Amino acid sequence: MPNKKKEVFFIIFSLWLLVFAASSQIMIIAPILPRISEQLAVSEALLGILVTAYAVMVGICALITGPISDKIGRRKILLIGTSIMTGALFLHGFVFDFFSFLIVRGLAGAAGGILSGASVSYVGDYFPYERRGWANGWIMSGIAMGQILGIPIGTILAEYFGFRAPFLAFAVLMLFALLLIWLTVPQPDIKLQKAKVTVIGSIRKYLLMLRKPEIIASAVSYFLMFLSLSVYVIFLPTWLETTFNVSGNEIASLFLVGGIANVITGPQAGKLSDLWGRKRIIIASCLGLAIVMALTIPLVQSFWVAYVLFFVIMMLVAMRISPFQALTTELVSGRKRGTLMSLLVAIGQVGYGIGGTIAGPAYVSQGYLSNTLIGAAMILGMAFIVWKYLPEPELQHSN
Repeated sequence: MPNKKKEVFFIIFSLWLLVFAASSQIMIIAPILPRISEQLAVSEALLGILVTAYAVMVGICALITGPISDKIGRRKILLIGTSIMTGALFLHGFVFDFFSFLIVRGLAGAAGGILSGASVSYVGDYFPYERRGWANGWIMSGIAMGQILGIPIGTILAEYFGFRAPFLAFAVLMLFALLLIWLTVPQPDIKLQKAKVTVIGSIRKYLLMLRKPEIIASAVSYFLMFLSLSVYVIFLPTWLETTFNVSGNEIASLFLVGGIANVITGPQAGKLSDLWGRKRIIIASCLGLAIVMALTIPLVQSFWVAYVLFFVIMMLVAMRISPFQALTTELVSGRKRGTLMSLLVAIGQVGYGIGGTIAGPAYVSQGYLSNTLIGAAMILGMAFIVWKYLPEPELQHSN
């Protein structure tokens, strides 16, 4: 039993570190865009393509990798993706113009696509269903710690040592995660896919999977989850700066507070969902988010209120993510889990991108109120679909 506990600890920590480094290297782009623009002598508008290139590569490689991970096993996929991400981040130290930066961001996006569904799928393979919420909660808290530590540290490194420095720092962390996975993370004891993996076969597998009502429901829910968040969050800092004349540092502190809320709530939400059921927690989170989003402008009459509001929002977001991931891992067998999670990741990327496309025109033409109402409507749609169409597997509690 002590050896089993030690193994679980190293699995959780290794995947947590992987998620922390991977999410930090994504989030650091936005705050250091001015440094990138200055040091590479390109416009900030052009640098926006860096974000698009990363997202496109994540979506493409997630779809390609899903069936492969069901064939060769999650441990090998984790090692491959972490190795590529480590190399891509080290290559950031050698970029010399916009196009070289675009190439390495695309390579990092490819690694991100390989890794995107791997951690969640590994949890689904290794942990029994009644423990997946707890495990996912701890692992995904790495994203929140990226907000708390990754962004501030990365911003300081970029300020004093240039925009390449944060990526090199995250490369070192990713290398450490790679070594930990190699040494301490075993391949789960599940049956692997025996059929040969081909492009046509993978497409057919995705299409067959999408014939199932519960898979369609989970895909639409994932799409609406990311769409609502992007419509709401992208222009929240702009609205706060315009309305209350606050600085970039104050906005950064707002996201720091949000990260703390995520760290506090994520593991507890996952644990509660193991006890009470996934759907109850997910629906409660969606309903709470809809209310808070819709009431943002009436409630935030001074900037300090935004700290409280964003803390609550990130708590509700954390309440939703871990239980939803745990729920979706049980919709298919272990041999198809990587395919499903990769499909959902790709659909989530599409949702986030479309949300960003909607957010700009909505904000310009109707003001931020339209963003809050669209976000609230989309998240209510997710709550309805989860309630109506997603099955809740029976939890088997251990004494």
